[in-house]
Amino acid sequence: MRTQDLKLQLITISGIIFALAIFRLLPHLPNVSPVAAMALFGGAYFADKRMAFVVPFVALFLSDLVLGLHNSMIFVYAGFALTVAIGILLKNRISMTNTAFVMVVSSLLFFLLTNFGAWMTSGIYPQSFEGLLQSYVAGIPFFQNSLLGNLMFAAIIFGGYHLLQENVAVFKKQL
Repeated sequence: MRTQDLKLQLITISGIIFALAIFRLLPHLPNVSPVAAMALFGGAYFADKRMAFVVPFVALFLSDLVLGLHNSMIFVYAGFALTVAIGILLKNRISMTNTAFVMVVSSLLFFLLTNFGAWMTSGIYPQSFEGLLQSYVAGIPFFQNSLLGNLMFAAIIFGGYHLLQENVAVFKKQL
């Protein structure tokens, strides 16, 4: 593949990820965000594992600078990194079924990790097993929106990029 074609792929995939990060800044339903789908997409489509992490993380961080940071961000970023890693495992096995399955798994892991972080850092919940369970129960309504949004964005992003790969020769190979 020509260097120029690789650059076009890099710019396109990066552009998709940054556009998704900008989407976070627009009004939207609570916990319906493209964040998990952009992490999974970056992991699945960048051949260079460094780029798979760097581009989505930069996009996420820049949008977080606008939205604001909080004391449990380490758990959010750990969940995001886990989703990128799952995307890397998805690479070369991308299908509708596989993508939906790993998006559900990623969403569940992100929910467990970030609610654990809320329990650890917020001071809202007692520092006991019961308090941890309270944080998970309180997060269930948010998880429902998050899961539906993640599946919707994954379908749009992965489906749209698949159409691009099918119709534009430059995009036939992963970057």
